[in-house]
Amino acid sequence: MSQHARDDLKRQLLSRSRRRSRPQPSDAASTDVAPSQQVPERFVRFEDHPGYQQIAMMREGARRLGLTDPFFKQHEGNAGATTTIDGRNYINFASYNYLGYSGDPRVNRAAADAVAHYGSSVSASRMVAGERPIHQALERALADAYDVEDAVAFVSGHATNVSTLGYLLGPRDLILHDEYIHNSAMVGAQLSGAKRIAFPHNDIAALDDLLSRHRGQFERVLIVIEGLYSMDGDVPDLPRFVELKSRHRAWLMVDEAHSFGVLGARGLGLREHFDVPATAVDIWMGTMSKTLAGCGGYIAGCRALVETLRHLAPGFLYSVGMPAQVAAPSLKVLELMAEEPERIARLQDISRYFLERAHALELDVGDSIGAAVVPVIVGSSPLAAGLSHDLFERGINVQPILHPAVPEKSARLRFFLSCEHTREQVDDTLTALQQAMDSRATAHA
Repeated sequence: MSQHARDDLKRQLLSRSRRRSRPQPSDAASTDVAPSQQVPERFVRFEDHPGYQQIAMMREGARRLGLTDPFFKQHEGNAGATTTIDGRNYINFASYNYLGYSGDPRVNRAAADAVAHYGSSVSASRMVAGERPIHQALERALADAYDVEDAVAFVSGHATNVSTLGYLLGPRDLILHDEYIHNSAMVGAQLSGAKRIAFPHNDIAALDDLLSRHRGQFERVLIVIEGLYSMDGDVPDLPRFVELKSRHRAWLMVDEAHSFGVLGARGLGLREHFDVPATAVDIWMGTMSKTLAGCGGYIAGCRALVETLRHLAPGFLYSVGMPAQVAAPSLKVLELMAEEPERIARLQDISRYFLERAHALELDVGDSIGAAVVPVIVGSSPLAAGLSHDLFERGINVQPILHPAVPEKSARLRFFLSCEHTREQVDDTLTALQQAMDSRATAHA
């Protein structure tokens, strides 16, 4: 759909909304009507909320293009390198099951044993009445994996960033973050009340300039980056960020949601990838819903940091503790990762192969290093949605990333690789993608 067509569709939807909310003659305001009765209808109807209007516009645009909704597909079993949707088998590139541990019988057994022993819920905040030995075992294993003093596990990955940043920083502080940082860190920064400034993606010089100009105006300064950027599949130069934060006396936080289990020979993440001591980074954050086959998030670092969050961070203190059957799979995966480094090697090999084949076909993969995440940038949201639809029809499940999640010119298909993907699956997928792209180009010629 062209920009003109999208603008026209938006005007039509807005016009309908205004007509619905316009007062009828019999509803004309009078001096006898209470002020609350004069509130326009659009302010009390969820159908007129701007968010819902945007969803309606996107759905109408997809309908006009003959596309099915690419979101909320129902997987009928475990989703790894393959999946089943509506009774049909698909090659799957839309899950974060990087090392294939979600669905592994040993991991399933750990979850089943935990729920049988502890029940399905800890039923309270861990601090008040919800602590279980398995929580402490998981946190000890995470701290050992990072070679730091301690770790704390939150029941939600998103809430981990929100609560950590929201509590640790305040109005006298400054948060400098990569412009591509995850929404959870953005929300946490906003909640903190700290001054927030984004720097251009992976731009060390720009960050250095910001620190030189602003560091002296604030008490605490936190730099937030990701270990592996999930939209682009690239990594920051960790040694240079460490040098910068040390020179300017700032804290450095690394979000390892996608890099732990993916980078490094043992899957230990960005620090292993660059051979940097774990203590060179002040705050390590990660999630357990990807490589670790569970759910929730964690913070790892020095004991003072972790104890502060464990006792005072609202997202931990006032939230129910993680269910035992959710903690157990991640604890088991940490054990298996150490025993099975070949899974990490297979993931890295198939990821590089995907990147090499994409380069050979002259597909735009941006700055991806070929580590589990490889985008194919197509430059148009309608085209990205259309290609996702075409591939789904051919038995390949890959999600489109559309504006406003990325700039319109950066709309893309985002491929997540698993150690269980095969070279044949990659070849079949990229051939199908090339054919779909050629077909759509011919149709619009």
